[in-house]
Amino acid sequence: MTQRPTSSARFLVILDADSTLIRDEAIELLAERAGSLDRVAEITAQAMNGELDFAASLRSRVATLIGLPVCALADVAQRIQLTDGVEELVAGVHRAGGRVGVASGGFHELLDDVAEAAGLDYCEANRLEVKHDALTGGLTGPVVDAAAKARSLLRWAADAGIPVSQTIAIGDGANDVQMMAEAALSVAFNAKPMVRSHAHVVMDRCDLSQVLPLLGLRG
Repeated sequence: MTQRPTSSARFLVILDADSTLIRDEAIELLAERAGSLDRVAEITAQAMNGELDFAASLRSRVATLIGLPVCALADVAQRIQLTDGVEELVAGVHRAGGRVGVASGGFHELLDDVAEAAGLDYCEANRLEVKHDALTGGLTGPVVDAAAKARSLLRWAADAGIPVSQTIAIGDGANDVQMMAEAALSVAFNAKPMVRSHAHVVMDRCDLSQVLPLLGLRG
């Protein structure tokens, strides 16, 4: 049986990105620039509810971005907003000697600067394919799907020397469920119904500092 984390040890906290670490759905910000927002939003909703295979849905959404200039990525990145409480969560976990990471089905091109600014220790995401200074509508490398997110949690725990019994996974969509199943404590954060049913804790208030009391890091 999975044991809940105790307050006497270091923690590894892994967050989903879209609608968890950040307020936005990053691919929808890109799609807005590419003129494909309605179609992408429809596919995203189906994927996050578990109605579509995530990898296939991601490729379908990215395909709508073909021809988008690379310079648009920087513009979109500037629009991304951190979720309330991120700084407090990261600072609290770090004070206790723990680490924080983001495992995302989104894109390094948009998340790397966000993760660095937030003080995260790890970042895993997809990479967009670029040719002639424009998006090709494809990806490079393997897709970061539900299984990849779960593997990231285990890999980062081993890297940090933190037992899996001291890991926390926080997410909102169907592709977070495997990661949440590997963690000692799973948090459904403003999540879809099917995700709530797999979580130890459900949070509807969009403030990540709420996680600290669960870890005994703030009374």
